[in-house]
Amino acid sequence: MAKIHPLACVHPGAKLADSVEVGPYAYIEDNVEIGEGCKILPHANIFSYVKMGRDCNVFPGAVVGAIPQDLKFDGEVTWVEIGDRVNIRECATINRGTAASGKYVTRVGSDTLLMSYSHVAHDCVIGNHCILVSYVGVAGESVIEDWAIIGGGAKVHQFSKIGQHAMVAGGSIVIKDIPPYSLCGRVPLSFAGVNLVGLRRRGFDSDVIRNIKDIYDVLYYQGYNFSDAMEHIREEFPESPERDAILDFVAGSKRGIVRAGDPDVKGFE
Repeated sequence: MAKIHPLACVHPGAKLADSVEVGPYAYIEDNVEIGEGCKILPHANIFSYVKMGRDCNVFPGAVVGAIPQDLKFDGEVTWVEIGDRVNIRECATINRGTAASGKYVTRVGSDTLLMSYSHVAHDCVIGNHCILVSYVGVAGESVIEDWAIIGGGAKVHQFSKIGQHAMVAGGSIVIKDIPPYSLCGRVPLSFAGVNLVGLRRRGFDSDVIRNIKDIYDVLYYQGYNFSDAMEHIREEFPESPERDAILDFVAGSKRGIVRAGDPDVKGFE
């Protein structure tokens, strides 16, 4: 049976696995499912229509499952779905989905960290192994793919997409899509190279990383427009998961991808 502090407020209709721990003054509404090993710390809030996987931690002041901050929301049943081993730190917020989007759900993948005061808006999809640093705001219907890292205080425009293994500098204003494996920063936000440190830490070998760098050199620095660059990449580079991920991302971008920064400028200056 779940270990619920007597000062917690838990609706009898909430479904808590036997090993769940709920701290004092935590608040859990009806139509909530929380998996094995989760810890709901003091003063955390979980509203209705939330499904949470295993071994998650919800820290004080966090609010999971509040209704969307979208004027089109009309009280319909929508959800927040959270994977396994997710850490939702102090005062982070995750809003439910909307019917108007056609999605009805906001999703956060497994092994993801939402640091303090970060915000995930309605109908967003946050992948696995992502990190949203403190004060990041992700607007509605945005997609953040696996292993992406968004630096502190960054703001992500609605409908934006950030590719897998990308890293975005703190304080950035994201109004264009961020392609996979990239490092983006500066003002205005621009492509600043390949996320070398992140890829090495995750076991990408040097040949794969070199291939990614060569693809982005064609895409950004050889004078092609994006359509011609993609055709050149498709013809000149052998099929690989990385090549195809980049091509598919650029082809599917609805907002357009970020432009290139000055290649002679190092870092995020």
